[in-house]
Amino acid sequence: MNKIKVGIIGATGYAGAELVKLLLGHPIAEITAVSSVSYEGKKLSEVYPNFKKLADITLENADTVIDKCDVVFASLPHGLSEPLAQKCLEKNKLLIDLGADFRMYDGEAYAEWYKREYSHPELHKHATYALPELYRDKVKGAKIIGNPGCYPTSIALACAPAIRNGLVETEGIIIDSKSGVTGAGRGLTQGTHYPDTNEAFAAYKAGEHRHTPEIEQTLSDLAGKTVKVTFVPHLLPVNRGIESSVYLTLKDGVTKEQVIKCYEKTYENERFVRMEPIGSYANIKNVRCSNYCDISLHFDMRNNKLIVCSVIDNMVKGAAGQAIQNMNIWYGLPEETGIDMAPQQF
Repeated sequence: MNKIKVGIIGATGYAGAELVKLLLGHPIAEITAVSSVSYEGKKLSEVYPNFKKLADITLENADTVIDKCDVVFASLPHGLSEPLAQKCLEKNKLLIDLGADFRMYDGEAYAEWYKREYSHPELHKHATYALPELYRDKVKGAKIIGNPGCYPTSIALACAPAIRNGLVETEGIIIDSKSGVTGAGRGLTQGTHYPDTNEAFAAYKAGEHRHTPEIEQTLSDLAGKTVKVTFVPHLLPVNRGIESSVYLTLKDGVTKEQVIKCYEKTYENERFVRMEPIGSYANIKNVRCSNYCDISLHFDMRNNKLIVCSVIDNMVKGAAGQAIQNMNIWYGLPEETGIDMAPQQF
């Protein structure tokens, strides 16, 4: 097939730069145009010197990217992707949004948690929320793809087999997640300043993180009824990686063996989900710089609890890698195309 012309709007953010790195190795896609408001007119390799002789491409404006490309990746803060999606729709270009604008089914929930209303509500009937392992059948033919958030990805994959197969109660779900500092984006804040994060570990936005409604949306889909969770994220003093520990109550009569068999069966043919042997713990080190999600199962049978530990690289499976996985599905390519790299151990 002909090369897919791809563009990246917001190419100088962390997720945008990760997209560049991955797409440089994609055998079917070629980076045709990139944009950045802050660095327009400069070469991408001036902003990220690691791209010298690899991506010496000049950063242009967003409209130029849309005109030049078949697929546009938008890696922007929430509230900025809807106008771009409108332009892509008019020009019959696929938009894959790595931000939050197309993740929520409910505009009221978006307004409540993101403190702004949709600027183009009519666009959302063309959008598909696309966590591949759960919604791949909806990706093909979508005009706008809402790429999942990083925390929701690790959590949904941790919970999906147990909730979808009715092995656990849907009340009282507690989620304890930890993320590397790149999850906060490239813009410096006091909370992500090196002296404040190094040798530190703390929770933040406990019970009020913006990913909560996205998590509940997916778990409600899986359960077929409304699910509420208690979600507490933490900031790890590492560059990348997410670990989510999810605490679920087993239904009466459900055994360890049933749970283990269910998870193994669910993920046995999933390229990017790996089950740890019983007794081992999922570790962010083992998924670093990869599109894998590793999951380990643990049991507290005294209290009838299932504890699921899930790890991903927040920049790859939690952002850029998953976006490319969705593009591959849309074009009918093997899902691993261009993102089949082994995790980086050191």
